Amino acid sequence: MAVTVPGTTVVQAAGGVVWRRTAAGGLEVLLVHRPRYDDWTVPKGKLETGEDHAGAALREVEEETGLRCSLGPELGSTFYRDRRDRPKQVRYWAMTPAGGAFVATEEVDELRWLPIAAARTLITYPRDQVMFDALERTV
Repeated sequence: MAVTVPGTTVVQAAGGVVWRRTAAGGLEVLLVHRPRYDDWTVPKGKLETGEDHAGAALREVEEETGLRCSLGPELGSTFYRDRRDRPKQVRYWAMTPAGGAFVATEEVDELRWLPIAAARTLITYPRDQVMFDALERTV
């Protein structure tokens, strides 16, 4: 889905920073690998017609990871130009897994649970690091 602003269209997307506590009390986040782009990122995707951002975030996380999640607080947004040079806004929520299991697909072929420090070194797009900062302040 896209929102039209006078003179431009902003592509709307949503995603989740899925997190869990380790047995030792540490914080881990989930990253997905997308073979089409050969990147590591948090699960996200474009809104479908009539869908709100929170609903899209939950749907996209489940589609990409196989995990049904509980929606937590909104963490913020990123703004950038997509691969087609269109302006894009992605809104993110903290999420915790509530069930399901990962099955590799053409869209996402691998996922990794990592401590935030390790996720910061693996994630492809530095702009997404602000969501880790927001998560650490929130949980």
